[in-house]
Amino acid sequence: MIAAELAERVRAISPDVVIARDEVTAFVHPEELLGTLAGLRDDAELSFDALSSLTVVDWPDRVPRFWVAYELYSMAHRHRLRVKVGLPAEDPRVASITPMFPTANWHEREAWDFFGVVFEGHPDLVRILLPDDWEGFPLRKTEELGGVDTRYQGAFIPPVDRRTT
Repeated sequence: MIAAELAERVRAISPDVVIARDEVTAFVHPEELLGTLAGLRDDAELSFDALSSLTVVDWPDRVPRFWVAYELYSMAHRHRLRVKVGLPAEDPRVASITPMFPTANWHEREAWDFFGVVFEGHPDLVRILLPDDWEGFPLRKTEELGGVDTRYQGAFIPPVDRRTT
């Protein structure tokens, strides 16, 4: 199925669809996410049965600030789709898709760990890569450009832009 055909088929489930660089992207509201993903998975002509990845983008000067991108793949039809959900700056929350796509478990934990996006209903939303006592979310663009304070075996190394020697 070419991108234009895929986009038309997806529009039957989610009307806000664009094609850019031969890639199809559907935009959904947070409260529509689970229903939309179920429709995309259960439609025999689409069969998006695999989550390839889940990422977050932070745009501090835009509304909505955070965008969660879900990369879906159909093993039966060998086509791909991106689904994006915009979330507000003050309380970025969206439903967990882990019950629908088990691979989302680790992806959602990583997105929470680095960006602070809360995936409601996640079975174990705890830090996955950073230490348990880490404060903040290092991939938010409001963090210092030089990086974050580094703690290594009791030593403290300040970010590059705050080093004096």
